[in-house]
Amino acid sequence: MRRALIVLCALAVLAPAQGASQTSLDRFLSGLETLRVDFTQRLTDAGGRELQRSTGRMVVVRPGRFRWEIRPTGSGDDAAQLLVSDGRNLWFYDRDLEQVTVKPAAAALTATPAMLLSGGPDWRAAFDVDAGGRSGGLDWVTVTPRRPEAEFREARLGFSGERLVRMQLIDRLGQTASLEFTHGVRNGRVAPDEVSFTPPPGVDVIGQPVS
Repeated sequence: MRRALIVLCALAVLAPAQGASQTSLDRFLSGLETLRVDFTQRLTDAGGRELQRSTGRMVVVRPGRFRWEIRPTGSGDDAAQLLVSDGRNLWFYDRDLEQVTVKPAAAALTATPAMLLSGGPDWRAAFDVDAGGRSGGLDWVTVTPRRPEAEFREARLGFSGERLVRMQLIDRLGQTASLEFTHGVRNGRVAPDEVSFTPPPGVDVIGQPVS
């Protein structure tokens, strides 16, 4: 669950910065109610050795709800991992392990960048956000958590105009997750069952959901 949650949380770091990056961030957030996007991810270790390639999709309904699906390249649907926040609970389903972990969304996401994605308070006090300049045709923003116990060390988000195109996330072990986003749809229809979750019959459930 840790890796999936870290990456998803980092995607939500969209706070005001300076210069061109501020403009890109403001445009991206302005009027955003829902977002649907596909992505590819490449995970490397501290020495640059590739550990895994994967694909997935993200659905966001503001405030407080999202769906994150990811599967290693070449694996079937049964190996997919699913992370869902229904606004009250955060559900993580590993189909391969036939296991579901559930935590209260507020407790699980406190002091992570996802507090902004879910409309949580005090996110401005949790991060340092700096304009990273323009590189590779993108305007970059660098986000650094202020709390030493944060799961990630640094996140960099790359924007092209109003689109979030790339993200690089470095965790505390020095591993880097590099994501590229495609087929983004803003403010499209999202079915309620896309941002809700019911554990499948027969799986192990760890934790107690908040009703």
